[in-house]
Amino acid sequence: MSITVRHLAEWKAKRERFSMLTAYDYSLAQWVAKAGIPVILVGDSLGQVMLGHSSTLPVTMEDMLRHTAAVVRGAPQCLVIADLPFLSYQISREEAVRNAGRLVQTGGAQGVKLEGGEDMADTVAAIIRADIPVMGHVGLTPQAVHQLGGYQTQATDEAGERQLLADARALEAAGVFAVVLEKVPARAAAQVTAALSIPTIGCGAGPDCDGQVLVTHDILGLFGDFTPPFAKRYAELGQAAAEAMKAFDQDVQSGRFPAKKDKQHDG
Repeated sequence: MSITVRHLAEWKAKRERFSMLTAYDYSLAQWVAKAGIPVILVGDSLGQVMLGHSSTLPVTMEDMLRHTAAVVRGAPQCLVIADLPFLSYQISREEAVRNAGRLVQTGGAQGVKLEGGEDMADTVAAIIRADIPVMGHVGLTPQAVHQLGGYQTQATDEAGERQLLADARALEAAGVFAVVLEKVPARAAAQVTAALSIPTIGCGAGPDCDGQVLVTHDILGLFGDFTPPFAKRYAELGQAAAEAMKAFDQDVQSGRFPAKKDKQHDG
């Protein structure tokens, strides 16, 4: 059974929590799907994790289209949501709708995610009028890293809490099917979750959100440059891979690989 946005609404109504993980390629998407994760985010975090950039800002529509299509091929039963990258939706509503449509039509995504609250509500509504599901994203918005002055926790005072709630409500009114709350205090996230009829998905936002999302490479120990303090490490696959590659190298140098044929098969 394929997961749809309706399932998320049903889970919210039943108070059933759900998980979302990132994937950026066919093979990893297959493993995420086999693990039973219902929602996959093709995040613009691929700029850092896959392409080696210091932020998400260099990611292009071409990057997102290529990676989204690969993930959809690997996990057709999952709800695959693709990030709209920097400057793909901020310039005009028409361009936002066009680029969102490309991610669905060419990339195969079932929905898109974009950053921003009240200021993006009209753009969100325009995309939804084109019958494209939208996931919102408020709190820490990485595409605004220069304006925010870094990746600091947001909504840390009463004014910030009020703005976070106003942003989330504006997105709900515009028609988003869910909203990501990134790097905000648990109290603020709990208030937003209680106030909305749509699911909230926490990313460093405490335990009271309806769902939780993390970067798959962070939980598997595959990305060594930086791990968010709120990301739980469930495995050390990067270290295991390095040890396996070292063993291969040693076997090559010693002549153990490739193995010599058995004498009975020679000649």
